[in-house]
Amino acid sequence: MQQIELPLEPERRIYTVSELNAALRELLEREFHDIWVAGEISGVRTAASGHVYFALKDDEALLRCVIFRSTLRYLAFKPQDGVAVLARGRLDLFEARGEYQMLVEYLEPRGLGALQLAFEQLKKKLAAEGLFDAARKRPLPRIPHRIGIVTSPVGAVIRDMLNILERRFPGLHIRIYPALVQGEGSVEEVCQGLEYFSRTQWPQVVVLARGGGSLEDLWTFNEEAVARAIAACAVPVVSAIGHETDVTIADFVADLRAPTPSAAAEILVPTREQVLEQIGVCVHKMAQAMRYRLAQAARALEQRGLPRVLSVLERRLGRSLQRVDELEWRLREQARARIELGRRRWGELDARLRARDLRLRLSQASRRLETLAGLLQRSISERLMQARARCQSLAAQLAQLSPLAVLERGYAIVQDESGRIVKEARRAPAGARLGVRLARGRLEVTVNRSHPA
Repeated sequence: MQQIELPLEPERRIYTVSELNAALRELLEREFHDIWVAGEISGVRTAASGHVYFALKDDEALLRCVIFRSTLRYLAFKPQDGVAVLARGRLDLFEARGEYQMLVEYLEPRGLGALQLAFEQLKKKLAAEGLFDAARKRPLPRIPHRIGIVTSPVGAVIRDMLNILERRFPGLHIRIYPALVQGEGSVEEVCQGLEYFSRTQWPQVVVLARGGGSLEDLWTFNEEAVARAIAACAVPVVSAIGHETDVTIADFVADLRAPTPSAAAEILVPTREQVLEQIGVCVHKMAQAMRYRLAQAARALEQRGLPRVLSVLERRLGRSLQRVDELEWRLREQARARIELGRRRWGELDARLRARDLRLRLSQASRRLETLAGLLQRSISERLMQARARCQSLAAQLAQLSPLAVLERGYAIVQDESGRIVKEARRAPAGARLGVRLARGRLEVTVNRSHPA
């Protein structure tokens, strides 16, 4: 009887719900990690955590979306019901409910479509010219000591960058080219700043920095003139425009794109601790290399039959060291003997010094000094009294002879205009002006009539 073979049942792969959701989540994250979706916002609600939940819908379908709190604060446009938008983000699966959703990282109104079209056209044009090619990107210096920054001189951007640079690596030389970063004239000033640093070639790297904003706010850095100025700059350029989700033409042309201005400062210079750590790693590797080289040299010497030579050298070195030990012992003995001799001499001198006690002599000299000091004091007092008496006598004589005493008795001294004393009436004719000095005060008089003797 012929036996019929039945086909084998295929092996079944059985998933748990959690495993299936996890697999789907990985698939979504891998295949849809950066997508743009157009639709109308509906059902906006803000949770207590700060996350914003809403849906994007069109005429036939609906997509659940969420904007995390950490992302929401960087968005220039906040979601509102009924507004048509372009959303950028990635798909994710909320495993607890088995629902997929879009994690929105960027949001803009659909009214900005004209600017977006201009952006895409310029991007395509410059890419065709090779301005975005990785081959033309220049490496940044490992630790730049001179940094040029083209940005607005006011605002939080430049303050944050300077604070980070000073904290991470103090002592850097930084030049700021003040420029408008938004509005009329901003394109020209940004280009002038890049041209200045390119012409002088003073900095080792140039940072083009601006804070976040809407597409219109950042449009200066989507202009073709700025893109070509970056490409023509003679030193490497770092683009630090807006937030991490903001993308400009300058980001594609620059030698490096930093997510934010603060991140640019952190990328440019390492911390001192990182530099010291790298030096430590290099020293460790160098020591390992030296040990390896020495080990190789030791093995090479052994292979060449040098152990016997080393043994002979070792014996000779041992005898030399023995001789050194003997000389050291003799030197110690001689030093000990000299120290003992010095100690005995010091004892003899100390005994002789104690025999001549100077305290008695010092006591006698002190009493003699006190006696002489008393005599000197009395002599000075007597001399002062004699001088004072003589001074008083001379003062009395001077008072008797002083012309001022005469003036006190009613007399006066008459002087002409030249200050000479007038003794005769003929020297003071009528009309002459005279000065009369009294005991207290002075008179200015005019002669009316003169009577010569």
